[in-house]
Amino acid sequence: MLPLATFAASAAAGVGKNLLQSLSKTDTNTMDTAQAATQASAKARKTANEFEKMFLEDSLERMTQSEGTEGPLGENGNGGGVWRSMLTKEYANAIVKSGGVGISNQVYSEMMRMQEAGRGGR
Repeated sequence: MLPLATFAASAAAGVGKNLLQSLSKTDTNTMDTAQAATQASAKARKTANEFEKMFLEDSLERMTQSEGTEGPLGENGNGGGVWRSMLTKEYANAIVKSGGVGISNQVYSEMMRMQEAGRGGR
């Protein structure tokens, strides 16, 4: 497996476990089951989208790294690194807003599967 894919898989599992723990702390006595499920689904979707954005930022940052060259972003100065970082964040945001690359859907599905497995074990 590629190093980036291994990182993504382990991070997604960690995100799912953290979400499961936070959802188990939710007081479902004060809200009905449908509302709790809707909130859990919305929280899982937001977390999955944030994970995809973070993954894309990291991937784009690695792709745009350059050392010792003068380029359009002024890599040799202090401003070049900051500008490149801001640019990759905006690229990642644009990719996620336009539908992403499919990572968030897979992470979301896995989190929901883990959540259902956690409810079944209670």
